[in-house]
Amino acid sequence: MRTPPVEPSRFASLWSDLAVIGRDRLRGGYSRHGFDDADLHLREWFTAQAQRRGLDVETDRNGNVWAWWGTPGAGAVVTGSHLDSVPGGGAFDGPLGVVSALLAVDELRVRGVRPTRPLAVACFTEEEGGRFGLACLGSRLMTGAVDADQVRRLHDGAGQTLAEAARRAGVDPAHMGPDPERVAMIGSFIELHVEQGRLLKSASPAGAPAAIGVGSEIVAHGRWRLSLTGEGNHAGTTVADDRHDPMIPAAATVLAARRAITARPGAVATVGRIQPVPGGTNVIASRVDVWLDARYLDGAATGELVDEIVAAVREEAALEGCALTVHRESMSDRVDFDPGLAMQLAEQLGAPIVPTGAGHDAGVLAAHVPSAMLFVRNPTGISHAPGEHAETADCITGVEALADALEVQLR
Repeated sequence: MRTPPVEPSRFASLWSDLAVIGRDRLRGGYSRHGFDDADLHLREWFTAQAQRRGLDVETDRNGNVWAWWGTPGAGAVVTGSHLDSVPGGGAFDGPLGVVSALLAVDELRVRGVRPTRPLAVACFTEEEGGRFGLACLGSRLMTGAVDADQVRRLHDGAGQTLAEAARRAGVDPAHMGPDPERVAMIGSFIELHVEQGRLLKSASPAGAPAAIGVGSEIVAHGRWRLSLTGEGNHAGTTVADDRHDPMIPAAATVLAARRAITARPGAVATVGRIQPVPGGTNVIASRVDVWLDARYLDGAATGELVDEIVAAVREEAALEGCALTVHRESMSDRVDFDPGLAMQLAEQLGAPIVPTGAGHDAGVLAAHVPSAMLFVRNPTGISHAPGEHAETADCITGVEALADALEVQLR
């Protein structure tokens, strides 16, 4: 007999605990980044919640936090997500998957489930890359997808290295790197996440979007830093013919990105960050760094998209007498989630299968273990912004769907 639905008060209680952590009074929303004060507070919160449920908590060599139901071992069923955010991000991206995982453990116990395999709730470090610039940091380190020496040298906007920040959080940076034994323990990974964009609406053109969807793939995506070097000078005394202003080709980057994606249905390219040096209002910058995020079908198509944008910027830089260097900070090819697991979940939950352009830890793990994603309906599609939202009723439906999916995996 089906158990009663999850009480809204149980969801609200956990959710209200998170609401006060990492508020960004300047930008709105939340700013929670790897190994900062908000992140340390979140780790303490998660540890307390897990221990309250009788789960055994450990932090691995890369700063990822694991809460185990049963003895860690081969064939483990793992769920969870991340607790960090983009600067000024929404409340749901990441934390919804962690809260839902804890409540799914509660739900499984209410149902009387006795796992025959170990179950873990995982919180991955710095998924958004909001502090050190590298997304899915914890899962990439764990799987060996990124060089640990490179990661230790990363630094934030204040100049603090990741190694220094990790050490402050009690993680020894010398031990960071591939963790094949841990990866080998994972039998399957299911990540629940708030919908980003209107995936479910697109999958239901004739009616109301479903409350839950199942992920099929993540399109290729990457980040590039374009550094434009010109000549610093006085804003009030330097005439047009004497200027070598790197802000001009920087502005061209924004326009070139928009034009390139307009010609390619389904492609996206965004300039979300521009940093002039020295950054004075009455100063022509000597250098401008521009960060470009690009996502398209696969690695080759994304590369062609970026090449077109860079070519336009290089032409504008030459006209302005500026130099351009391009540094690729990250690149992930298209990821297909385990088709058998996706189909199983879609049939079990009666949910549509949808693709996504957003990166996730599940996408990193998919190359190593059977991985899947569940998406909870977002009525506006807004994400990475304070307007991100999901209705409580839909979140509870997500908890129950996650519990259903885990129950099957634990048999």
